[in-house]
Amino acid sequence: MTQLPHTPPNTPLLDLVNTPDDLRRLRPEQLRQLADELRSEMIDAVSTSGGHLGSGLGVVELTVAIHYVFNTPQDKLVWDVGHQCYPHKIITGRRDRIRTLRQGGGLSGFTKRSESEYDPFGAAHSSTSISAALGFAIANKLKGQPGRGIAVIGDGSMSAGMAYEAMNNAAQAGSRLVVILNDNDMSIAPPVGGLSAYLARMVSSSEYLGLRSLASRVIQKMSRRMHDTIGKAEEFTRGLVTGGTLFEELGFYYVGPIDGHNLDHLLPVLENVRDTSEGPVLIHVVTEKGKGYAPAENSADKYHGVPKFNVITGEKSKSTPGAPAYQDVFGLTLAKLAETDSRICAITAAMPSGTGVDKFAKAHPTRTFDVGIAEQHAVTFAAGLAAEGMRPFAAIYSTFLQRAYDQVVHDVCIQNLPVRFAIDRAGLVGADGATHAGSFDVTYLATLPNMVVMAAADEAELVHMTYTAAEYDDGPIAFRYPRGNGTGVPLPEVPVKLEIGKGRVVRANKLGGTKVAILSLGARLAEALKAADVLEAKGLSTTVADMRFAKPLDEDLIARLMRTHEVVVTVEEGSIGGLGAHVLTFASDEGLTDNGLKVRTLRLPDSFIDHDDPMKQYDAAGLNAPQIVETVLKALKHNFTGIGAENAEGARA
Repeated sequence: MTQLPHTPPNTPLLDLVNTPDDLRRLRPEQLRQLADELRSEMIDAVSTSGGHLGSGLGVVELTVAIHYVFNTPQDKLVWDVGHQCYPHKIITGRRDRIRTLRQGGGLSGFTKRSESEYDPFGAAHSSTSISAALGFAIANKLKGQPGRGIAVIGDGSMSAGMAYEAMNNAAQAGSRLVVILNDNDMSIAPPVGGLSAYLARMVSSSEYLGLRSLASRVIQKMSRRMHDTIGKAEEFTRGLVTGGTLFEELGFYYVGPIDGHNLDHLLPVLENVRDTSEGPVLIHVVTEKGKGYAPAENSADKYHGVPKFNVITGEKSKSTPGAPAYQDVFGLTLAKLAETDSRICAITAAMPSGTGVDKFAKAHPTRTFDVGIAEQHAVTFAAGLAAEGMRPFAAIYSTFLQRAYDQVVHDVCIQNLPVRFAIDRAGLVGADGATHAGSFDVTYLATLPNMVVMAAADEAELVHMTYTAAEYDDGPIAFRYPRGNGTGVPLPEVPVKLEIGKGRVVRANKLGGTKVAILSLGARLAEALKAADVLEAKGLSTTVADMRFAKPLDEDLIARLMRTHEVVVTVEEGSIGGLGAHVLTFASDEGLTDNGLKVRTLRLPDSFIDHDDPMKQYDAAGLNAPQIVETVLKALKHNFTGIGAENAEGARA
């Protein structure tokens, strides 16, 4: 590719780069300037949109080097986890939209296939990149066409077993598979320097690999004993110098560690790997989260995820003080309960602050277990603790618990072990979008024998449900709660142990009639109460019940409300197969709909809802007060005069 002619010293290079093809026209000595401009552009963009900052800052040079050396998009580049991809998005044709990150109608905060041909694989959960890259590599090999699979995997993602499962099956890909280990947190190697960089260049060079191949053929002619001895000597020597023995045992040729911010080190190594005919290669790159932005470098979390902030000072936008976050309510409640119950312990899969387990850990460090990105292990570990009489709480996001479903079924429910599942991020989650939405947990848990499933309507209910779960020893129990701050209700000083399978009527109709009953599960209760106000204003007597339990159902309450109301509407922030489906099944079995009762179920639609403001997401899902009102009015349109289509539309205003 023809390189760009010499440009004046102060010419912004980023303005000349819209795609990696443009990038590859630059001269190597220009890449440092480009990386600096790319870092500044990313900082400015995230300051206006919020998002994941530290991880992207750490891979600026790596992003530039990969796209410069490899032939993307023919070579398929997979980022793991995808929040490292902001610099990648800027130089792959999306700079003009980078300030729309994580906003409605804007760019996703992760890689997304529908956005760009340079995003070959969506990666918002961790540890999937090597498997996907292996798939790309093998597919191109089978089709006889060029194209590598390149996985950039953060060291945190290497704590999941899936990464090693993929590596164990990588041999068939040969040199078409390149894995870049982005070691950006707890370094697993000694500090890098000139010697290690020289060694990395040396062992990745074609001369070294050619000599190694020749030596391999020679020693194969020797006796088996001599062959094994020489092979072990080379492995020991390289492992001693580079720390790559584990990866070598998995069939990878290990190169590193190298400084991930030094382009003079990165470029020759990547070029050597690109040109090799050896098998799968793992390049160990050491980077620093938040690199190049002092406030991020000096922050404990390296500005991992940030709201909007002031670029000059680094000061983050402050939200209006309000109700406590749900995860903090859970963590503090559990810590308090553990003061008098030594059997309580907490498990998190690499999300201590996100789940509130960090609050528990401060008070009870020896009973806190962060198992890394290993949800399967977390659940079975909790099952083992429960089998020995402990009271384990597995605090896992709804979307991540999906990864451990077989363990929930096989290791917990079949054995009826009292594992407590604290399921955070239930329902829609705003800027993180479909990949992180807690849409399916009620459906996939309430189908399981022995499982109890609760959903907190507010933070006070969460306190009661945490206590109820702690005291429940008859089998597995789960309770779900949403992302973000609570509703502002006072927290109880003394928690109440809820009766299993019993809901509560939170609003008896004020008009003395029996028109409408709304059965709410979880945090849609506030919208159900708003809907009841509108319906009452229209002369429709409305009862609102907080079901509390998706399983077991409060059958007595449901039967009573169905026998005394004309319309029953269920409302839940979950997919089909949840509360509404179970209520309909019960009503059908009991013949409760035989006398003309109208039952409607409001739930998440059969589609994935993109990132946006949460209120807009729930509008799109039809789960806010106006949609509840509209559903009731439509159900009554044949036997309630005076309310036509125009009034139904007015109810949405």
